[in-house]
Amino acid sequence: MSNALALRILDAFPTSSYSLAGLLRLVDIVETDRVPTACVECKAQPRMLLNPAFIAAHAQTPQKLLMLVMHEVHHVLLGHTRMLGRMTATRNFILDALINGIVCRMFPGPQYTAMFRDFYGEDAFPACLLAPPPQWPGPAVRRARGLCALPEALAERAHQVHVALYSEAGASYEEVMELLPRLLAACPEAAGPDGIPLLGDHREEETGRQPISGLLAGLLRESVQGWTKVPDPIRGHSLEQLLEQETVGGIRSRTPRALLRNLLLRIAGEGRRAAGRGPGWDMSECSAPMPRLHRRTLVQRALGLEPLLHPTPLRLRGRTGERDRVHVYLDVSGSMDSVVGAAYGALLDCRAWVHPRVHLFSDKVSDVSIAGLRAGLRRTTWGTRIGCVASHMREHEVRRAVLLTDGCVGPAAHEDARVLEKVRLGVALIGDSKADDLRPFAHRIVTLPLRSAA
Repeated sequence: MSNALALRILDAFPTSSYSLAGLLRLVDIVETDRVPTACVECKAQPRMLLNPAFIAAHAQTPQKLLMLVMHEVHHVLLGHTRMLGRMTATRNFILDALINGIVCRMFPGPQYTAMFRDFYGEDAFPACLLAPPPQWPGPAVRRARGLCALPEALAERAHQVHVALYSEAGASYEEVMELLPRLLAACPEAAGPDGIPLLGDHREEETGRQPISGLLAGLLRESVQGWTKVPDPIRGHSLEQLLEQETVGGIRSRTPRALLRNLLLRIAGEGRRAAGRGPGWDMSECSAPMPRLHRRTLVQRALGLEPLLHPTPLRLRGRTGERDRVHVYLDVSGSMDSVVGAAYGALLDCRAWVHPRVHLFSDKVSDVSIAGLRAGLRRTTWGTRIGCVASHMREHEVRRAVLLTDGCVGPAAHEDARVLEKVRLGVALIGDSKADDLRPFAHRIVTLPLRSAA
């Protein structure tokens, strides 16, 4: 890390608004001429690359440096570096326009917005869309001079989208993507996105579907907890909402099968046949001539009809259905990377006692079928939060559940604790981790000796 540059960034941030220690833990800050402006590398050891010559020429003040750093961090926070495939010039331009609108709404002062006004100006189209509209913020926002070369109808539409980018609601990615090609076609003499220098040009990066590292996801989440919430211009692509999907290989391990099976049976209730499909009583319905107090019968009689047959419940002894199986919440956060395959294998070994929908959880809950589990389907945000499990239990009225986790789920909020206390909960703990966060709610805790995939 460049100490001098890190101190400059530290001095640039208002202490009342941001978690400074979290930001500086986010990335290793490196001065380099390998990039023309700035760039964030989303790797296992994330780095922010800053060009010192560009900073000296265009980000001389603390406020401008802050906006440059915030611009790059938001590329990561909003998932742009890993959700939208290989970056093109048009796509990079649109994402920059959206991010500039976000950070200017967060810091609307002229000393901050000068970063974009001075670098892009208002005279050239389409570069003028990357800076706030003239006289923004204020009641008399006017059209940028660069839009005057467009036909009047398109110029007015471009001005509306330009203003929307800097409004509280924010313009959407789809709006700008739909409009920009029409504007460029109507103004062929204008420079295209390829000819516009961007603050962070990500076109050369092989971002594609490469998942963000668990370390970076955790640091990002910790850093932004105290930040001002901003609208997400690409719905569902923020770090808090993003679920990444990948495939993991199930490692079959016979050793923990009996431990997990016994835990499932104990949580299901007394008796070894309490869970899964086994002998028991089941309720069905048939039609019989004996009158019964039934809503359909009452309605028919009110209409002047006398039914010959009446719905009648029938209690049968046979094989009970999946409703008796135990709900399993499987931790798929980043801290489970080394054993998640073994956890899948252990659950597949005990699938006869597991509810047909397994609940994968990180910061969100995502259900997969047993077939999806066998295929190794993994959906995760890479963080961990017990609150999403409690919310899922509350919504689906879960009364018996087993958590398969390494125990690092965080403390439960008061309302979540009340939900967990009402559930017959078992914890299958991976490895030597502690279950301190779950111990107050667990009826039984077992440790599974799962083998690492390494």
